[in-house]
Amino acid sequence: MQHRSLSRRTVLASATVVAASATGVVGGAATPAAAHGRDHRLKKLVSRMSVEAKIGQLFVPYFYGTSATSPSQSDQDRNLSELGVRTVAELIAKYHIGGVIFFSGWANNIQDPSQIADLANGVQRASLALPTPVPSLISIDQEHGANVRIGSGVTQLPGAMALGAGRSLSDARTAGRISGTELAALGIHQNFAPVADVNVNPANPIINVRSFGADAREVGRMVAAQVTGYQQAGVVACAKHFPGHGDTGQDSHTGLPVITHTREEWERVDAPPFRAAIAAGVDSIMTAHLQVPALDPSNEPATLSPAILQGVLRDELGFDGVIVTDALNMQGVRTKYGDDRVPVLALKAGADQLLFPPDIDVAYHGVLAAVRSGEITEDRLDESVLRILRIKDKAGLFDGSPYVSQRQVDRVVGARGHRLAAARIAERTTTLLVNRHRALPLRRRQQKLLVVGASPAFPTDDTRTTVPELAKAFDDLGYRTTHLATGREPDAAKIDEAVAAARGRDAVVVTTDNVGATSAQRTLVSRLLATGVPVVHLAVRNPYDIAHLGDVPASLASYCWTEIELRAAARVIAGRVEPRGRLPVPVQRADDPTRVLFRTGHGLSYDD
Repeated sequence: MQHRSLSRRTVLASATVVAASATGVVGGAATPAAAHGRDHRLKKLVSRMSVEAKIGQLFVPYFYGTSATSPSQSDQDRNLSELGVRTVAELIAKYHIGGVIFFSGWANNIQDPSQIADLANGVQRASLALPTPVPSLISIDQEHGANVRIGSGVTQLPGAMALGAGRSLSDARTAGRISGTELAALGIHQNFAPVADVNVNPANPIINVRSFGADAREVGRMVAAQVTGYQQAGVVACAKHFPGHGDTGQDSHTGLPVITHTREEWERVDAPPFRAAIAAGVDSIMTAHLQVPALDPSNEPATLSPAILQGVLRDELGFDGVIVTDALNMQGVRTKYGDDRVPVLALKAGADQLLFPPDIDVAYHGVLAAVRSGEITEDRLDESVLRILRIKDKAGLFDGSPYVSQRQVDRVVGARGHRLAAARIAERTTTLLVNRHRALPLRRRQQKLLVVGASPAFPTDDTRTTVPELAKAFDDLGYRTTHLATGREPDAAKIDEAVAAARGRDAVVVTTDNVGATSAQRTLVSRLLATGVPVVHLAVRNPYDIAHLGDVPASLASYCWTEIELRAAARVIAGRVEPRGRLPVPVQRADDPTRVLFRTGHGLSYDD
C-alpha cells in the first residue's frame, strides 16, 4: 500500500473541523470542564451543518469494493445498481454520509490489512471533502470466533462463548484490547461487539456461541471486561442486541421473533449484561429486531419502540450514548412498515445510527421528508448528531489526522505478541466434558491418528476447512495423521469409508457440528465407537452436541472451528496443556430436556 503523506494542515484545513478538535485523552474520562468544552465545540459544528448533512451523519450504509474511488468494474456496477453511485466516495458526497460499515465476502471490502487501511483512508478523504468536513466513523462486525469479517493478517481471538468458558475477566479484557488496537491501526473506529445476549435457548439459531453463556451475571462481567478492553484501545464498543436476543428460536434476519419473558424474567435474565455494559462506560448499544410484550404491549419491534429504547434503555437504564439499529435490511424490522418509514420510526423511538438501510436513497429521503414535515424536529436530529460526534471525538477522529499509516499497520496488526497472547487465551478455554477411564491425554504410543467428521469452512476463509486444519495441528505436534471430512450429514457410503479409515489407527478424533436428534453424525460416531479404536469427540461449534452421542470415552468443546481454537484443542488432547475451560451453558439431556446432563461450570482436568 502506498500511503499518501498528509499534513495536519491538509487534514484540518477546514475551520469547522478545527473548531471541533477535541481535548482530553482518548479512552479516558474527561473532566467536567473538558466535557463541557468538547460539547460546546461539537454543538458549534452541528450548528454549521445543513439539514441534509445532519441526516447523512445518521446513516451507516454498506457498499461494494476494495477501494473508495477505484473499485473493480463489477463492484462499480453493483454500487450503481443498488446505491445509485459507482463508489463509496460518491456515496459519501451524495448523501453526506457520516459512517460506513466494512464487510468481507459479498461486499468485497476486505482483502488484507494494507488494503483495509488504504480503503479507510479513502473513506476519510471523501468525508473531509464534504462542504462541512467531518471524519467518518468506520464500523465493522469483528466479534471473533464464529462471527468475523477480517481474517487474513489480523490476530484471530477466541469468540464469546469460548471466553465465557475460560471465565477470565483479564483474558476477555485482553482480547478486546488486542482486537481494538488492531482495528484502530486499520482505521476502524467502531466494533459491533461484544454480544450481551444471554443464550438460555440451546436452539437459538442466531446467537448461540456468539454469547458468553447462559448465566446473566457471568455474561455481564465478561461484557464489561470486553467493553473496557475495546475502549482502552480507542475503539467504540457496542453491546448488542438490546433488549436481549438470547431466548429465541427464530432468526430476526428472516422473521420477527417474540421474547416471552415476563418483566421479572427480563430483569433477571436479559437486563444484567446491558446494565454492566453501561456501568463500564459503553459508548454504543445496538437494538434487536424482536417483540418483547412485557416491555412494550404494542408489540412494535424493539428497534422501533419508544417504550423500549426511550422508556427502558434511556430513562430506566440511564444510557445516553449512541443507540445503533441492527441492520435495517433484516426482515424482523420490515414486517410492518416500508423502507422509507422504518428509519423515521427508529429515530422517533430513540435510535441515533441507522445501520445498513436496504435502499439508502429511500431511507435518506424518508427521513428528510419527516424533518421537512415537522414529524421529526431539527432539535431531535441535533440530539442524535451530537451523540455521534461525541463518539467520533472519543475515538480520536478530531484529534489530529484521521488517517492511518502503513508503518502502524505493519507494527501492530497481527503482531507476534498479540498472536502468542491469543493462543494462550484459547488454551484456557477448551473444555473437557467427558474423560472415561482417563482416555485423555493421548498416550505416547498413540501416534497414528485419524481426524474425521464435520468440516465447516473457517469463518474467515472458506478455502480452509476444519478436519484438514485439525489434522495439520496434530501433525505439527509430531503425530502421524490422516484425515477424512464426512460433512454434517454423512451418507452410508461416507460412514463406511470413515470406519474403514479408522482401522489400524491408534485413535480417532471425530468432529461434530450442531448434532440433532436425527443427525447422521450420531450414526458416524456410533459406528466409529464400534470399531474398538479409541474415539475422542470434539464439538467444534455447540457444546450441546454431546447430549446426542451416547457413551463416548472422551469429549471436548472448542466453541468454534477457527485455527486458534482447533490448535488449542489439539494441544489439550495431546496433553501439551491442561484443559481449563468450564461450560458457560448447561447441557440438557437429549431424551429429557427438563433434566441437565452437564451443569454450567462443568469441566474436567487431567487430575480428575
